[in-house]
Amino acid sequence: MKTAYLVPVETFCTYHDIEIDFIHALQENGLIEVTEVEDEGFLSGEQIPQLEKFIRFHYELDINVEGIDTVAYLLGRIEDPASKPTCR
Repeated sequence: MKTAYLVPVETFCTYHDIEIDFIHALQENGLIEVTEVEDEGFLSGEQIPQLEKFIRFHYELDINVEGIDTVAYLLGRIEDPASKPTCR
């Protein structure tokens, strides 16, 4: 059985030297989930690798959040070609 762990958003942002607003923008676009516990946001440890990929897209390649959404969708289609296309 897997044990889920949570990482505080503020700690994650400090470690990666990114703005908290970027995390909120990703959340608003449905790319990540932030769990609220006692008015503090937490990230699931399972989504950290995906989030780090989004950070590289945004900060190193200068891709905006809408572009990240498109890239994530296309990469998901490559990884699972059997999935049916959906309108976004």
